[in-house]
Amino acid sequence: MATRSIYIVDDDQSVRAGLQSLLATQPSLMVFTFRSGEDFMAQIDELEPGCILLDYNMPGMNGLDVLEAIADLPSRFGAIILTGQGAISVAVRAWKLGALDFLEKPCDPGLLLQAVEGAFKIIEQDQQKASVAERARKSVDSLTQREQDVLLGLIEGRANKLIAYDLDISPRTVEIHRAKLMTKLGVRSLSEALRIAFAAGLVPIE
Repeated sequence: MATRSIYIVDDDQSVRAGLQSLLATQPSLMVFTFRSGEDFMAQIDELEPGCILLDYNMPGMNGLDVLEAIADLPSRFGAIILTGQGAISVAVRAWKLGALDFLEKPCDPGLLLQAVEGAFKIIEQDQQKASVAERARKSVDSLTQREQDVLLGLIEGRANKLIAYDLDISPRTVEIHRAKLMTKLGVRSLSEALRIAFAAGLVPIE
């Protein structure tokens, strides 16, 4: 079974210890603890992707501050906000900043483990999508500019002759570029090429 990293960020040592003890019962989890948002952020570049159990009410950087700081990190972390304050306004702000769940302390152990499992499913799905997008970008980047121009023309539904006219090249040259780009992308149909182009962001989704 693959291991998953989970990070407890809470200024209360007894809470950290209790959560660590509970999560340590799960053989697939590697548990790490941090006593402040600042400590977590100072080490974030060295951490494996994973789930963060993030206390809202901490001195210095609170949970929402940490959420805001990690918002631009591509699909690396998902956070569950923990708070003794069941304020709806806090929950709404947490959701808007990308929190995956929101639990009140003290947390029911079963609900906490369920929330952690749900968070990891979302994180892993996002990572898979990011991996697909990265592979697609590398495939598209392997194309010459002219091959990308031809691909865009094909995606827009234009015939070879019209693409040739727009690019000021011969229809035969368009056919050659088309064959080369299909080979480089590792596809046999235009629909497959279209999927790669969308995944790579070559074609904006309106």
